[in-house]
Amino acid sequence: MNIKSLLLGSAAALIAVSGARAADAVTVAEPEPAEYVKICDVYGAGYFYIPGTETCLRIGGYVRYDIGLGDVGSFDGAKAIDHQDGGDNKTWKKNARFTFKTWTGQETELGTLKTYTEMRFNFGNGAGVNSVGDAVDNPAGNKNVSVKFAWIQLGGLRVGKDESAFDTFVGYAGNVIQDTIVPYGDFDTNVVQYYFDAGSGFSAVVSLEEGQGTVGTIDSYVPHVVGGVKYKQDWGAIAGVVAYDSNYEQVTGKVRLDVNVNDQISLFGMFGYGNDGKLNDDATNVIDAHGRGFYKQWGGNWAWWAGGTYKFDKKTSFNLQVSGDDDKNYGVAANVAYTMVPGFTVTAEVDYDHYGNFDSPTIYGNFTKADKKNSVGGILRFQRSF
Repeated sequence: MNIKSLLLGSAAALIAVSGARAADAVTVAEPEPAEYVKICDVYGAGYFYIPGTETCLRIGGYVRYDIGLGDVGSFDGAKAIDHQDGGDNKTWKKNARFTFKTWTGQETELGTLKTYTEMRFNFGNGAGVNSVGDAVDNPAGNKNVSVKFAWIQLGGLRVGKDESAFDTFVGYAGNVIQDTIVPYGDFDTNVVQYYFDAGSGFSAVVSLEEGQGTVGTIDSYVPHVVGGVKYKQDWGAIAGVVAYDSNYEQVTGKVRLDVNVNDQISLFGMFGYGNDGKLNDDATNVIDAHGRGFYKQWGGNWAWWAGGTYKFDKKTSFNLQVSGDDDKNYGVAANVAYTMVPGFTVTAEVDYDHYGNFDSPTIYGNFTKADKKNSVGGILRFQRSF
């Protein structure tokens, strides 16, 4: 009995020790206080404070799908080479895009410090034509990722990747998808620019720009220069910009008038004029511009754009733009945009391009790569913005 009691006692002691150790193993530490994201309403909806900083951040973007058809000159259609007989086939022009955007803002002793970035990712085919409108190989696939915007702004000083102030300051053109059938200036560029807000609706900008592409990128230390002034009120706005193309020693200007007729109707008109400079000197230029520079992209010396928006209700609007230039090119674009639910809009657009010198091309060439004098097309766009 003494041995049996000893064994039972030893077993009980081992169980007690094991139980104590097991209890120690599952002891849960006290959770640390959670640090919740704070809403920042200084710069508008959607901003929040980055934890541990005074910087406000907003994240957004959109997912878009375009389906186009028709003539290539309308920018909506596409061509492809027939896989069996090598002929020219018309085909759908499709593109899916994901755009990622960020905004930041922070108040400093030197003014508001802001940044904006926008990255675009695309999958689809292209127009599938060469410079004279003949079909080329046109496979769908992933396209280059593009840095659309990446700038820093402190107070009125902005530096980085932006779109030219020649376009942004006056407000581009109309609320249509194909607004560049008659082009009003190139877009992508690095900038060093200053915005000045004088109050009472007056503002101004001076922008030093690098340009882009073979013709547009500056060829020395001398930048392109853009200057602009604007007056904006509840009735609308009037704005003007002047640009100097340092590559071809050429000057271009645009003026724009916007009028808000009422809560439903808004109208705009824009006129552009540029001298020739050295843009037309193909016989002597090493890099030919064919009359179209970084700013004066239209044919001839002058061009115009006009249009407007009619809002049927909070969800539906009709948009129209007509345009023309000195080289007998004309464009019409009209669409209906319908917001099905907040953040999701469907737009159906019809486009028309008239290439006036199709039968006798001038130095300005075939900007839309049209394969006929009159081109018609359409595009359906689905866009979810967030």
